[in-house]
Amino acid sequence: MAQLEGYYFSAALSCTFLVSCLLFSAFSRALREPYMDEIFHLPQAQRYCEGHFSLSQWDPMITTLPGLYLVSVGVVKPAIWIFGWSEHVVCSIGMLRFVNLLFSVGNFYLLYLLFRKVQPRNKAASSIQRVLSTLTLAVFPTLYFFNFLYYTEAGSMFFTLFAYLMCLYGNHKTSAFLGFCGFMFRQTNIIWAVFCAGNVIAQKLTEAWKTELQKKEDRLPPIKGPFAEFRKILQFLLAYSMSFKNLSMLLLLTWPYILLGFLFCAFVVVNGGIVIGDRSSHEACLHFPQLFYFFSFTLFFSFPHLLSPSKIKTFLSLVWKRRILFFVVTLVSVFLVWKFTYAHKYLLADNRHYTFYVWKRVFQRYETVKYLLVPAYIFAGWSIADSLKSKSIFWNLMFFICLFIVIVPQKLLEFRYFILPYVIYRLNIPLPPTSRLICELSCYAVVNFITFFIFLNKTFQWPNSQDIQRFMW
Repeated sequence: MAQLEGYYFSAALSCTFLVSCLLFSAFSRALREPYMDEIFHLPQAQRYCEGHFSLSQWDPMITTLPGLYLVSVGVVKPAIWIFGWSEHVVCSIGMLRFVNLLFSVGNFYLLYLLFRKVQPRNKAASSIQRVLSTLTLAVFPTLYFFNFLYYTEAGSMFFTLFAYLMCLYGNHKTSAFLGFCGFMFRQTNIIWAVFCAGNVIAQKLTEAWKTELQKKEDRLPPIKGPFAEFRKILQFLLAYSMSFKNLSMLLLLTWPYILLGFLFCAFVVVNGGIVIGDRSSHEACLHFPQLFYFFSFTLFFSFPHLLSPSKIKTFLSLVWKRRILFFVVTLVSVFLVWKFTYAHKYLLADNRHYTFYVWKRVFQRYETVKYLLVPAYIFAGWSIADSLKSKSIFWNLMFFICLFIVIVPQKLLEFRYFILPYVIYRLNIPLPPTSRLICELSCYAVVNFITFFIFLNKTFQWPNSQDIQRFMW
């Protein structure tokens, strides 16, 4: 079975890379010039490629650190010495974009290794399920599209997944270093380095909690009521954190991540904030509905696993059983939508993104829609939490805290911000049946085909510009 799984994996990776190369060729023919954010990234990378690393050469419109440019130079520059290519060819738009295609191959391999590590291997059928899951996430539409442009998504994903993998294998110093590399691609990736530390803490807490549950019932405090389990866990956490032995053990395990956290704090103090360059368009705020948008996004792309008649029936039954609780949750959600919904100027002005049309034709046209969707948000959130019930309560706590910190401060609604938390989530749900994976993969293939077709063929122009514009994520 192991040898057969290797054949499956090799075939999936080879076919995906072949299709990606064909798509890359189509992108290169259609896009001879930088497009969208590439107008900032590509010239900056070319300046680095020419050896101009001075701060005076930095484009102030770039808001991320130079990880992408440094890695790109390290990848393409040796071609001058190995193949004798000119600097003009090596630092060309096509070569720099090709770096992300190489990252996509690395992401495919890392996803496979993570599925092997995270998911149990005690069933014969899990071989094809792991390979299919890897293939499905590798062509996840929002991520896959940016493999063909010079954006930070592919590299950001690579180093974050690599850090997570090293964390799961217990190599925490390497994991923290890779987390720093991910931070150099996008500052918010520091939260996923924190998630790696949280993963270690959650594992130790789960072990201690299981030991606590194995104690005799008369040694546990007699707690009753609707929140009995919550209070038991709270008491356990309080008792655990009061132990010097426990805290010192956690400190010894997580010190590389703590050191990385101090470096991040130093960066924020010196830089005067988390964003470099143009800060006017990236102001932090409490945009609570971002959580609801992420839940909807996840429900849409994972509907074969999250949406079924039996799940809806179970949810409705639970709502009726705990109707007071759900009524309170609904009221709080409506309040958050009412008071904390923001529309970024880019969302309202840039008609090249799909989010522009979702906002304009749904949320802006019908004021009540954002409130009517609250029950759907609650169902999506419950369904996501239910699909993660195989993970411990402490792992779930760490994941949702990191998810909250990553997406809620973002004022701009952009699907790119959901890629990393979605992939982390999808990696950790139990392996779905093969039929559902095929359904999921087929839907991703259809979405990708439509996206690429529209991007390459359905171009348009703005009234005040001669540049060709294209629709994209």
